[in-house]
Amino acid sequence: MDKLNRDIKEYYQQDFLGLDLSQQQIEEVIFENCTFTECNFSDVMVKSCKFIDCRFIKSNLSNMKILASRFADVCFQESKVIGINWAKAVWPNYSLTTSIKFQQCIINDSSFFGLTLQEMEIQGCKAHDVDFREGDFAYANFTDSDFSYSQFMRTNLDGVDFSNATNYQIDVTLNRVKGAKFSRFEALELLTSLGIELVD
Repeated sequence: MDKLNRDIKEYYQQDFLGLDLSQQQIEEVIFENCTFTECNFSDVMVKSCKFIDCRFIKSNLSNMKILASRFADVCFQESKVIGINWAKAVWPNYSLTTSIKFQQCIINDSSFFGLTLQEMEIQGCKAHDVDFREGDFAYANFTDSDFSYSQFMRTNLDGVDFSNATNYQIDVTLNRVKGAKFSRFEALELLTSLGIELVD
């Protein structure tokens, strides 16, 4: 399916291919168990919508505006998910499953400020200038991702897996990192916040 019918407010188990909604507004639409492949959501306004158990594959969601919309068990794969303020979405207070996954995506310039998204996935991603301040991401999977210039402050990173992740700057005196996993070489950067000088 490459079009949305404006009269339909619920889509279930639909496969969208090449759907172009750039610079449009989607309001009060429910997508459940849908797949979006090579779709364009750039600069779209998503208002009071629900995305439940959906997948976005090789799609462009750059600068998508979110207002009072819910994302539950959503996975983004090989997609551009740039410049999105996820704090504007509606998140459950408690969830038994991972609410959101990013796999081999570009999520630069996005914000997760103040969110509780435990066990989320940012795997194999480019995550430059992303705001994780004040958030709770305990036991998340942040493996193989590049966190250049991303912000961590008063962030719960307990149990987070940073294996093979690079370029993160995490002050261990201002963030929780108990049980977190770091690659040995990159972990040396954590010592800079303690004022420790390493010598050979």
